Amino acid sequence: MAGFGGQGIQIISQLVADACIRRGLELSYLPSYGVEKRGGRTNVTLVVSDGEIGSPITNHPVSVIAMDRIALEKYMPMIAPQGLLVANTSLIPEEIIDRNDITALKIPCNDEALALGGTKVANMIALGAFLEKTKIVGYDDIEKAMGSVIPERLKHTIPGNLAAVRRGMELAAE
Repeated sequence: MAGFGGQGIQIISQLVADACIRRGLELSYLPSYGVEKRGGRTNVTLVVSDGEIGSPITNHPVSVIAMDRIALEKYMPMIAPQGLLVANTSLIPEEIIDRNDITALKIPCNDEALALGGTKVANMIALGAFLEKTKIVGYDDIEKAMGSVIPERLKHTIPGNLAAVRRGMELAAE
């Protein structure tokens, strides 16, 4: 999961991590972000398994969520054949998504989020698309995770976040 600071990469990765742990899955969580509050590069590598994990990193991820062009250009070449790319085409030109050996979900996450009321849930739309295609955890798992991951001061955003996750799932299912 990658993009720039302020896009909610860390939050969606924490939601997946929490949901996986609740499901009893093994998990390696490796966040990376700059010291800037917004605008710096940010990414998270999650390795999820139902068995023991040998390494917290991978050179060929099975799935990538790229929220901007820089993230796409860095991580798309690494995706394993038959893997999944969720690309935010609000910020990524579709024509540069040129791998035909992967499933590429081209979703205008920012535009879809704006239609729901604000671009702050673009990350949740990407997360919903990812969940729909990978089935790594379900909507109910993410709903439970939101209660512990979303800070108290932002609990009022949970209904909007969940609506955006659902919308992302719908877009991926289409």
